[in-house]
Amino acid sequence: MKNLSKVLVLLFPFLIFGQGTSKKEVNQQVQTWVSLNTVTKFAEHWGVVADVHLRENEFFESNNFYFLRGGVSYIPNASVSITGGYAHMWLAPTKEGWSTYADENRVYEQVQLATKVGKVSILQRLRNEQRWQEKMANDEPTGELRFTDRIRYLASFTIPIFTDKKMPSLVVSDELLIHFGKEAVYNTFDQNRLFIGIKQNITPKLSYDLGYMNVYQQKYSGYQYDMNHTIRLFFYLNTTLKHKIPEHS
Repeated sequence: MKNLSKVLVLLFPFLIFGQGTSKKEVNQQVQTWVSLNTVTKFAEHWGVVADVHLRENEFFESNNFYFLRGGVSYIPNASVSITGGYAHMWLAPTKEGWSTYADENRVYEQVQLATKVGKVSILQRLRNEQRWQEKMANDEPTGELRFTDRIRYLASFTIPIFTDKKMPSLVVSDELLIHFGKEAVYNTFDQNRLFIGIKQNITPKLSYDLGYMNVYQQKYSGYQYDMNHTIRLFFYLNTTLKHKIPEHS
């Protein structure tokens, strides 16, 4: 557990990063976030990933965003995967009276490492995203795009609390997101996502986690923040395509 303690100590400063201006304005929000995250292996070391996300304000009162992500993974072994792909977001307007969604296009690359310390499973993920965000004015696209390069580091700990493997496990995770670009002048810190909940297998291939996520996000102004108290329900599906070995005549 010494390694686990070291990781938590390293993460702690990230949780308070970006706090410290007297002019700070924090907007408290409640949201619901549901997603399906899939990995389909089509060869021994290759797979396709596909995610679909829906984030709603309050409990499905109004939409916050729709999000689709796909990619191809190289999986050298059971512990490591390397993925690259494309994602698209439809971001709902936040200004009263506006109805037009803003588009965001992403290209991303990531490395994921799964390890174990005692009975605790540790998932670490480093992701780099190139993002093109559509600028809006008067409820219409301006034709201009905001480009940022965002780096994300996730550390997730799954801790068994029952001897029966069919029972839920405790999950604690934290993800730090920082970004760079000519318009990210006052908010190199983008956001932090702290999650605590349960994880449980539904079938050998399908599982879910359910719990509370705190999303703390800094705006481009530098002094405005969103504090999103989020109910999160994520499903995970891992499958393998069966293929026949060709016969030789």
